[in-house]
Amino acid sequence: MTQENKTDKKILFKGIKTLVFALLSLFMGPILLSFAFSKPDDKLYIPLLVIGCAISAMAVIMMFKGIRTIMNSMFKKK
Repeated sequence: MTQENKTDKKILFKGIKTLVFALLSLFMGPILLSFAFSKPDDKLYIPLLVIGCAISAMAVIMMFKGIRTIMNSMFKKK
């Protein structure tokens, strides 16, 4: 193996860190949504619903970004 075929470790750890934050967001978003749906008459219904949807969408985007970063570290795309 030559030097050009090795995995870039800095970019790999950056991708893993992104996936860890995505994993935390995957749990936090649905929890906030369940709090919002448990009391629809509460005054915090709309803010919790919006924040929960935003965190859930951010988690999906971060998952794709983390996987793409890991693949780029392995196949040398920058």
